[in-house]
Amino acid sequence: MNKKVSLSSLFTRGVIILSGCAFLSSTPGLAYAAQAQSSQTQSTTQARKKITVQTNRQVGFKDKSAGTGSKTNSMSLNPSLFQRKAPDELMLDSDANLDYRVAQGCLRRNFNENSLPASVGIDNRQFAEFFKNQTKTFFDHMRGDCIPYAVAFGSRNRFDSLSIMNGPIQDSKTEVWTFTPSAVGGFLIQQDYLKDESKRLTEIRIPLRDVLYDPRKVSDQLPVELVWELNSLIKQIYPEENNSLENTNSVVRLIVDFGDRERWAQIWAAEIIDPNTKDVYANAFWMERSDIPGGFFTGSGESLERSFWTNPLSYRRISRGVGMVRASSSKRSKNPASVAPTQAPATKQRYRTHMGIDYAAPIGTPIFSVANGKVVHIGFSGAFGNLIVLEHPGNYRTYYAHLSNYNVELELGNEVRRGLEIGYVGTTGRSTGPHLHFELRKNGIYVDPYGSKTQLDLWSMRDNESGQLTREMLLLGSPIKQN
Repeated sequence: MNKKVSLSSLFTRGVIILSGCAFLSSTPGLAYAAQAQSSQTQSTTQARKKITVQTNRQVGFKDKSAGTGSKTNSMSLNPSLFQRKAPDELMLDSDANLDYRVAQGCLRRNFNENSLPASVGIDNRQFAEFFKNQTKTFFDHMRGDCIPYAVAFGSRNRFDSLSIMNGPIQDSKTEVWTFTPSAVGGFLIQQDYLKDESKRLTEIRIPLRDVLYDPRKVSDQLPVELVWELNSLIKQIYPEENNSLENTNSVVRLIVDFGDRERWAQIWAAEIIDPNTKDVYANAFWMERSDIPGGFFTGSGESLERSFWTNPLSYRRISRGVGMVRASSSKRSKNPASVAPTQAPATKQRYRTHMGIDYAAPIGTPIFSVANGKVVHIGFSGAFGNLIVLEHPGNYRTYYAHLSNYNVELELGNEVRRGLEIGYVGTTGRSTGPHLHFELRKNGIYVDPYGSKTQLDLWSMRDNESGQLTREMLLLGSPIKQN
């Protein structure tokens, strides 16, 4: 029987800013200005009224702010949604840290714990001195014989973040301290404390074979839109060198927020583990972001988002990608009598650019939203046929075209969660057969998500985010074994 238990690790947070002149605060929960502003933005977004849709098929609608707009004339709301721009105009302005990497472990305790930064590979004399001065009380609270840590580095081995925990024991006395460089000089400390019980987070364990092959059993424990997300997530992190794990008693350990009327349900951590040996074969953690959609990253800092943003179908076969296709306005007549007796001089064949990815699939195949977003178009749109356009934070939009039908509950203005079933494969509009035409656009410009040189801010760890990942790895991950 599947096990479902409460996670005893709701944490409160305190941030200390130290720059040229050390500034300390003993007030729990104090956050520096940038974080406070970010939190305020997130709170404003989450405070939007959530509409509960009574349906046995789907959940995940929110804030129908567009009123009672008609689906058939929604194209008139924003003609710019359908403007075409050349792909070579795409200029991505991103602070993505492409060299980001993470290491973790549990260091054996010794008499010189102040040397921990150097022991985990941090070559920064200023930080070493800062660490020594600030962690005197932390090591007074140590338990166990090793110190769990997670450390992140950026380009040229630059120190990005370090999280340490006061022993490999997760209970009400657990502390996690996270150190990150400050944008104004010096370093920041964020302190996290685990409490006895959590009203927001729940730990769930599901057999790996059920996650991979039996979504009906998974849907008994998770909201339906999380089932698609979990299946996609586990298939990405599933270790190829252990491709028979589903035939063992391996389980998927999840930390889940089931959400409420103001907050989406969310998987915050996922691990494939052996319940007997406690070995963790693979893991992933959710990163919340205020300016762009959040995303999943592995414990080694690898982004998993590219696959999510190219996976609108549970079944998919790519029939055509971004490229050039022969232009034609009508089908060639098959009647020989209609052919002129004299041939016109040969002309150069004209081509038009095919923007987007075509996924061949049977009519009626469910289509899922690839990220949280808002419905800004739903209706018929010329060559697109039946079309849904979702708008996402960061000036991203996704297009789902040639649909046979829509989710009957979906309307213009709805906010939808990633994994929501929004429509069904068809062959409407300018279509030669059943398929989904999918597009990803940034600032109105087409993006080839399969392009080898395409690197969006969605798919990389940014410098100011590494502390969140290392912190979650210690707070929400399984206890780390000693090095």
